[in-house]
Amino acid sequence: MKLYKRLSFLYPRRFRDSVEQLMIYAHLKIDPLRFIGFTLVFGLAFSLALGFLLNQIFGWNFLISFIVTLIVFEIFMYFLLVLQADAKAKFVESVLPDALQLMASNLRSGLTTDRALLLSSRPEFGLFKDEIDIVGKEIATGKEVSTALSDMTKRIKSKTFDRAIGLIVSGLKSGGELAALLENTASDLRNQILIDKKVRSSVHMYVIFVFIAVGIGAPLLFGLSSFLVEVMKTNLSNIDVPEQVLRSTAISISVTSVTISTKFIMGYILSFLIATSILGGFIVGLIDKGSEKAGAKMIPLLIVLSLGVFFLVRTALVNVVGKFFS
Repeated sequence: MKLYKRLSFLYPRRFRDSVEQLMIYAHLKIDPLRFIGFTLVFGLAFSLALGFLLNQIFGWNFLISFIVTLIVFEIFMYFLLVLQADAKAKFVESVLPDALQLMASNLRSGLTTDRALLLSSRPEFGLFKDEIDIVGKEIATGKEVSTALSDMTKRIKSKTFDRAIGLIVSGLKSGGELAALLENTASDLRNQILIDKKVRSSVHMYVIFVFIAVGIGAPLLFGLSSFLVEVMKTNLSNIDVPEQVLRSTAISISVTSVTISTKFIMGYILSFLIATSILGGFIVGLIDKGSEKAGAKMIPLLIVLSLGVFFLVRTALVNVVGKFFS
């Protein structure tokens, strides 16, 4: 729709260009401007609905809830593109050694470069098959091999892929044999994949520790502390010490009720748990995959888990232990 395209111009040009490049990386065949406009319209509708619900259920300020929800939604949609682009890059990295080895075998069998590339395009290579087809067709139409390979790095967001193609291109320019370059690069990539797997297996304990601390430990303690604060507030408000008793003591004693409201405590705890889950997801991604963005997919799971544990613990304490203090 033209409306979506017009609304997309409300965003800065740099943001529009960034989204367009991410959609190329993610292999999405959608008009970037329409996508941006649709995201804005849907985000506004979703934020209005959620802001109204939060205002009616929890009494939160509607305007603040609306603005925060809209910002979070837009960031979330942007991160979806980033994750999709990274997923494509990871898949390409996993199949790249086999693809390069197959290309080298085709070249050694006497095929031309463009035919070797086209015949190495297999369905099991998934999205990378389309990239191989594009490069093969470009070479067949007269484009230099090094230029066609370099252009492929503009459509795949991967440092490993960039380095591999860079080595092949530099070897071609220095007069090296393409088949040997492809075989050596494939062997180096396989060794790198094995090293990465060993490193990840050695840090799994840290990932488990962070996941348990954020998803179970913190909400468990907050559920207990929120119940204790509520019990103390109720009990202190029911204490009625006669003034003459207080005057008769040698030490000045004053008994006052807790002025912090339960709504404030719940709002603080929920905000803290959500913020901790977001940071915890980034930490898990950094430890496990070496990139904070890789942990973004863990954030929804951590938020649901931490909030679920918190409300479960709190409900259990109120229904079981709360009877003794009522």
